Amino acid sequence: MPRTPSTTNTESRRAAIVAAMLPVMARHGYEKATIQAIAREAGLTPGLLHYHFKSKQEILVSLVAAVVEFARTRFESQSASAAEPMERLQAYVQARLGLGTGAAPDMVAAWVMIGAEAVRQPEVRVLYEQAIAQELALLTRLLSACLAEKRRSTDPAPTLAAGLVALMEGSFQLSSAAANVMPAGYAAQAAMAFATQGIEAAPKRKA
Repeated sequence: MPRTPSTTNTESRRAAIVAAMLPVMARHGYEKATIQAIAREAGLTPGLLHYHFKSKQEILVSLVAAVVEFARTRFESQSASAAEPMERLQAYVQARLGLGTGAAPDMVAAWVMIGAEAVRQPEVRVLYEQAIAQELALLTRLLSACLAEKRRSTDPAPTLAAGLVALMEGSFQLSSAAANVMPAGYAAQAAMAFATQGIEAAPKRKA
């Protein structure tokens, strides 16, 4: 069924509100990301925000989906020309941790805030866990392909994937809280070193 102009306008307005919450939350945190502040960022009235969203938490839930979608599309863009398994893994690491084209510090800062809210809000925790599970599944596939190419057992892939996710989540936290202390570009380099060493240390595949 084709979308009506009113439906399209509503979706566009909701997307603009979610996009406005991103920099506000990245700068001030969730608690101080008030409806008034989000409305100012979006160039709308608080009443319009309440028309499209019942609460600030509902905007946050939509923001989680937006951040996950951003991560997915950036990886697809980075990996479009990657033919070999290690190239795809490198593309994934650059998509998540690289500082080049398409890097979004506000997105990273907002994700850190989302993680904090996942501890407090069950609804956000469910979405956060789903996102982490998707990352684990994708990384396990990428690492399994790399291990198989090197004729190594794929058994370590889930553990390696979990380690990489933990490394990434920690680097996101540090980029928000201690960016001036950590060396520039360290996260992507450390992630690839961790993955490469794990792949090389895996037992050889049995004939």
